[in-house]
Amino acid sequence: MKKKFFGTDGIRGAVGTHPVTPDFMLKLGWAIGKVLGKEKGSKILIGKDTRISGYMIESALEAGLSAAGVDILLLGPMPTPAIAHLTRTLKAQAGIVISASHNPFSDNGIKFFSAEGTKLSDEVEHAIEAELEKELVCCDSLMLGKASRIDDAPGRYIEYCKNTFPADLNLNDLKIVVDCANGATYHIAPKVFTELGAELISIGDRPDGMNINADFGSTHPENLQKEVLAHKADLGIAFDGDGDRLILVDHEGELVDGDQLLYIMAMSKYAKGALKGGVVGTLMTNLGLEHAFKKHEIPFSRAGVGDRYVMEQLLEKNWRLGGESSGHLICLDQTTTGDGIIAALQVLAAVVEQGKCLKELTAGMKKYPMLLINVRVVEKPDLDSQPEIQAALNEAEAELADTGRVLLRPSGTEPLIRVMVEGQDQQLVESVAQKLADVVKKVSS
Repeated sequence: MKKKFFGTDGIRGAVGTHPVTPDFMLKLGWAIGKVLGKEKGSKILIGKDTRISGYMIESALEAGLSAAGVDILLLGPMPTPAIAHLTRTLKAQAGIVISASHNPFSDNGIKFFSAEGTKLSDEVEHAIEAELEKELVCCDSLMLGKASRIDDAPGRYIEYCKNTFPADLNLNDLKIVVDCANGATYHIAPKVFTELGAELISIGDRPDGMNINADFGSTHPENLQKEVLAHKADLGIAFDGDGDRLILVDHEGELVDGDQLLYIMAMSKYAKGALKGGVVGTLMTNLGLEHAFKKHEIPFSRAGVGDRYVMEQLLEKNWRLGGESSGHLICLDQTTTGDGIIAALQVLAAVVEQGKCLKELTAGMKKYPMLLINVRVVEKPDLDSQPEIQAALNEAEAELADTGRVLLRPSGTEPLIRVMVEGQDQQLVESVAQKLADVVKKVSS
């Protein structure tokens, strides 16, 4: 059954527009409490990023949870993966994250973690939506939930992150620029890297409620590139607004994306015999990564786009490492969800252990040229039932042969058909992509 409010990663939208309104968030808090707070002494954590709207949403959720008879633990601004970790260690029934990730400050949303620090199941999300259809009934005054603040939440998470870094290594010889996107990692990430010994230059660490992701962070790495070169740093690390994804910059100011980071981590584990099974990527993972793994006979599998689907395949195959090109990387041998800081530490461990720079560590993976064309449509066609599109798709695949691949997929949020082509030859990729996009546009107009 299709969900009314929940998307692939919680609920998200423009602040002030349904469902990101105070009245809906009040009702949502109550519904969550009714579904997840049935046990005696139930408690639910609330954390947030640095958006100004977080105050409003936090208060509304708190009121709703209290009305359902559930105690609330307030964490304040914390990275998304920190809330997953603290939900487990504080033995809470659930964790709530108020964040719109890499979106601008005018958006916000809600993400959830189970008691085990994992995403909520479809069954639980359906149960919450069912409660939202009911009338809000406040529990008796004697049963109202209480709220308290966990003042040492940042320190707990900093120590947890540091403990995922090998105990016999340090960062003493590295100069690192860290970009916190004026988001949830601003008071966490600099301390993690500094306490492990790095010489640190910190940018994007002055949130004002409205500058999250604005010209900083993993979606705007230009400032990071400039700072790495200006300070002659060994590398740079940029997080997104809620700290669950990252991108790196090497000492020459070149970007190192999620596919390349996944390669570094996988090959480091493989060399030590610590890579359990294979690696999960997505439909958008660069073909160069797949081919690089094939040389070493490392199993590789593609999931749908989105960390939820990467996680599903990891659990199904009992593998431990996966991620997306965007930098959402999952290390299940270290944590239960995508974590930018912990992923960065795994890459830095490889840098220190092998005594190599990022450029050297990615040398074994050749990124293939990729072109993505978004074709705007009035109505998304059923791609499989369009003979002209299927013929063009078959022709494109034949033209590329085994030197590339083609992907056609409708956008999940916009009236677009995404035409993606990648291969070894740049000119061929551009030619094939444009011809295919023209056919999609013709059929869909």
